[in-house]
Amino acid sequence: MTSAASTVERALRAALYDDTDTGLDTGASLLAADPAADAELARRGEEFVAAAWQRGWQPADVVRLVRRELEDLHVRLAARLIRAQAGQDRPRGRRWAGQLEALPADPARGADRFSHATAVLRLYRLLLRLPTLEPLEEPRREHGPAASRMLTRIRALLAKAEATDYPEEAEALSAKAQELMARHSVDEALLAAGAPASDAPGACRIGVEPPYEQAKAVLLDAVATANHCRAVWNEPLAFSTVVGFEADLEAVELLYTSLLVQATHAMTKAEAAQRAGGRKRTKTFRQSFLAAYAHRVGDRLAAAAETQVTQDLLPVLATRDIAVTDRLERMFPETTTTRLRGVSDAAGWTEGARAADRAQVRTRPRLP
Repeated sequence: MTSAASTVERALRAALYDDTDTGLDTGASLLAADPAADAELARRGEEFVAAAWQRGWQPADVVRLVRRELEDLHVRLAARLIRAQAGQDRPRGRRWAGQLEALPADPARGADRFSHATAVLRLYRLLLRLPTLEPLEEPRREHGPAASRMLTRIRALLAKAEATDYPEEAEALSAKAQELMARHSVDEALLAAGAPASDAPGACRIGVEPPYEQAKAVLLDAVATANHCRAVWNEPLAFSTVVGFEADLEAVELLYTSLLVQATHAMTKAEAAQRAGGRKRTKTFRQSFLAAYAHRVGDRLAAAAETQVTQDLLPVLATRDIAVTDRLERMFPETTTTRLRGVSDAAGWTEGARAADRAQVRTRPRLP
């Protein structure tokens, strides 16, 4: 073992298997005193990242957890490791590549060696203790040029809906985007029906971050159900796993993100009106607002899903629903249900329901 490798091994042994600050300080001191160990330390970090992939994690999952548990510096250090490891990794599909592109920039230089080593070791502690997750299979069929153009149009429409200050414009843009998503999903379903062996349900993870994560998880579940997907919430790790066919997973990601942004905008305006009336902003108002929004949107999505599918498409959708359920049960043989807690503000509930009505959600327009 080289001198550098020996330094790293002793530092990791001191810091990673001891939860105290004393072990962390000992390891950081060893690393700070030996600049020749930097390359070996980075190599070991890449090994921790590769081990995370073997345990079912993906780049966005790691970044999400590091951001929640540690600080921005650690997020950027993690992103650097992920990028470095990706250069030696096998291709993992379009969704994985998108997560790599979304990684934050490298950390700025300037921290002293001891502080930098301390931050690295804190990150490695977290990576070492990552639990095993359900593996997510890559989609068997990637998007063609036509689908990519469609998704680009959908994203642009939803971005405009989120940015406008005019509710009527947001409704019109969202409705158009939802029509395109439905058409994209139907086209993919009919295409797959002609070649079923080439298409199978996949899964993706979508962050469900505090605060008010229960209401957000309910909203995501409603969007997933309306788009022929199923969602399972992992509260401790702040994400939901959505199972479905690739075109439907895209629709869920886009629509959930857009509805959440629009709900936040609407909640901010509703709070401003409450304050103008002499009421202070409260946590219970926000929680009740988002709970009502999720509940009402869920009702409307369910009604739309029942009425906007033509009879000729039902056999195809039924077959795909069976495949999604089978995939979900294999991934999650045991699940539990939970009640939505903390909904006690009548004004918040009323305003949230009104905002959901204004969202004017339609997921499956009738086929001509």
